Amino acid sequence: MTTSPASPATTDLVIDIRGLRNEVAGSVLHRDLDLAVRRDEVMTLVGGSGSGKTQLLRIIIGLKAPAAGLVSVLGVSLTGDGLMEVRAARRRMGMLFQNGALYSAFNVFDNIAFPLRERGGLDEDTIRAVVHAKLEQVELEPQHARLLPANLSGGMVKRVALARALALSPELLILDEPTAGLDPDRSESFVRLIKMLRAQQRFAVLMVTHDLDTLYDLSDRIAVLADQHIIACGPLDEVRRLPHRFVQNFFGGDRALRCFDGSAIV
Repeated sequence: MTTSPASPATTDLVIDIRGLRNEVAGSVLHRDLDLAVRRDEVMTLVGGSGSGKTQLLRIIIGLKAPAAGLVSVLGVSLTGDGLMEVRAARRRMGMLFQNGALYSAFNVFDNIAFPLRERGGLDEDTIRAVVHAKLEQVELEPQHARLLPANLSGGMVKRVALARALALSPELLILDEPTAGLDPDRSESFVRLIKMLRAQQRFAVLMVTHDLDTLYDLSDRIAVLADQHIIACGPLDEVRRLPHRFVQNFFGGDRALRCFDGSAIV
């Protein structure tokens, strides 16, 4: 089994999950699941269909409680601390959903402004300044603020969703299939944007993706979810050599070999 290096101090972690048990409709989806994500990294979570990647993300962002185990995010125990502490921790996270999940009745401006207004304490002039700053960060123009989601291209939807996820300047950004549905050029552009923003703001990233190019370009470490728990966690070159059926299928195809410069997987 591939494992991560010695665990860093808890203060160096944005996500610390130990012994997680997760149930859906009375059936066990995850058991004895451990995962640690550091403050200075992009961790990519991969797993087969039905392995429960999205369900795990729901627990991490506090939308679901685990059946057992410890879950700490940004130093706050989602299974032990009070409701106010958990809500405060959630405001320090940003989430980009797979399809963007923009509010169809809101224009771009109001979609990005939504988390700012929900948090409260900001006047409209300040909100306007933050929204336009976030638009600029994701390389959109001020005039785009007036558009409805129905009038946006797929790439623009992703950028608006990213701007909304970054509205509260999060310490942890969670990306669920961030380049799904994008053509190769827009996918590469989105990856470059994430790299640039991380260099500027130094937030940690937990990403779920099936796209090997995105995985290769962004990831510091890979966590593999299979057999109801994390079976491997470490650098890509180590993880992809694990003699497990899912790992060999995921990383062993022709596209994977081209992506990884044709190096042999042993």
